[in-house]
Amino acid sequence: MTIRTGPIPARTDEAPAVTARISTGRTRALGAVLAAGTLSWAVSMFTVGNNPTDSLGMTITDVTGGMFQLGLFALLAVQLRTAATGTSKVARGMLYVEHVLLGVATVWSFLHAVPSLRDSAFLVPMDVFWPLSMLGMFVIGLKILFTARWKGVARAWPTVAESWAVVSVPTFAIAGSPVADYVGGAHLLIGYTALGLILVARPALTGARP
Repeated sequence: MTIRTGPIPARTDEAPAVTARISTGRTRALGAVLAAGTLSWAVSMFTVGNNPTDSLGMTITDVTGGMFQLGLFALLAVQLRTAATGTSKVARGMLYVEHVLLGVATVWSFLHAVPSLRDSAFLVPMDVFWPLSMLGMFVIGLKILFTARWKGVARAWPTVAESWAVVSVPTFAIAGSPVADYVGGAHLLIGYTALGLILVARPALTGARP
């Protein structure tokens, strides 16, 4: 009989192996899409701001915001194919729910970019999906952190990146432009842009297959 003298490992220390359905090369490509889409939105925040009043500025903000959201779809693809949130139905289901929330928000961005559609009544209820989708990403970031299937910096950085709404939205409400524009843009660079570059540089940390 063998007597264990060491500490009993926590469940998160010995998470069962997951066979990823994505290669490191594909992960790099999707990480680049995330970084590029986020960078475009950050640049627009630094230049025209997040809430411009002129029509051209609004179009630029909407289009670059939509590009950022397409980058988030790339991130979700990696998370889903590596079972980043876990393998249970609930864990995987939260990623599918986020696809729906983000999908509506993305459609809103590109439709709102068209001046002739900007005041359409059907866009009003769709607008709420922007903050809902960002809140959903924050919850996913926390789930990845505690599930511990991604390793190293890739495990921790989604929480940093996906705290954008938690940090930026109150700043917009309290400080307004231009302070909030710089805070929001800087957070995008530190968070999602950096996360995209992490996926490019260290895709194996997600469990992606060679």
